[in-house]
Amino acid sequence: MNKRLGALLLPLMGSAVFAADNPIWGEGRITNIFGYGKAESTNLGPLFTLLQSEYFAPIFLGILIGVPAIFLLHYLIVGPKVFPHGGKKIKVFGIFNRIIHQMAAISFIVIVPTGFIMVFGSFFGGGDFVRISKNLHGIFTILFTIAVIPMFLMWVKDALFNLIDLKWMMILGGYLSKEKKPVPAGKFNAGQKMWFWIATLGGMVMIITGAMMYLLDFDMSMLTSMTGLSQIDLLRLAAIVHNIVGFVVAAMFFTHLYMSLFAIKGAVNSIIDGHMGEEELKILHPYYHKKLQKEGKV
Repeated sequence: MNKRLGALLLPLMGSAVFAADNPIWGEGRITNIFGYGKAESTNLGPLFTLLQSEYFAPIFLGILIGVPAIFLLHYLIVGPKVFPHGGKKIKVFGIFNRIIHQMAAISFIVIVPTGFIMVFGSFFGGGDFVRISKNLHGIFTILFTIAVIPMFLMWVKDALFNLIDLKWMMILGGYLSKEKKPVPAGKFNAGQKMWFWIATLGGMVMIITGAMMYLLDFDMSMLTSMTGLSQIDLLRLAAIVHNIVGFVVAAMFFTHLYMSLFAIKGAVNSIIDGHMGEEELKILHPYYHKKLQKEGKV
């Protein structure tokens, strides 16, 4: 397994090194951008400068500190729900589901922290640490790009919202109660569905905008003619969208991490071995459990 992972990552690392050594990352990287310095290239300049200098970093800092702080309070006051994992287990996810999910999970575990390091690059003093983080950010974005389309296709049907999800939202999934009562949820609850759409569609937006910034010197004349924006303004727009979507992705990633690792003890096992304990399934996904019963799979 480690050899196969190494074989996959080696060419990706090589690509990142090549990109880092490319002349577009040298002193001429700004002047090489088509349209830079022309009068029509300044439309988004003031907005981008304002957001970049005044708002983006404080919002990211608020997410970095605030979201984990809320979950720490939840853990101390309400505590986790614990289900037995030694009894009957029911298969929920197949091997393909698990591989794709694990690829996406590994990607986010690297992409999110390295993204924060780049946002606060001056705090870390810049240099090799931030540069390596940038390269890792790019490498694992490629891994996520490989996983995101299969992940979207295999779970999009189960992730469609319905009236059950509204009931789940009204009680916040039962997470404010210490009791283990069945909550209205199918194979995925409303929170998991929200994370699915943000991780997939939001992830695709992050891939596209990130690629635009990473390949900033690439000729975007087709986009400039379609949008009426100069290339430098397209890059500014990409940076703005990347940051705004990043707020939501980071906050929801922390939420998903907390729910799967701490709020529900052992929940992460379902995506490792593909099985859930029957009591856990009955309480957290009762509608899906009934469906499996009808199909004779339980």
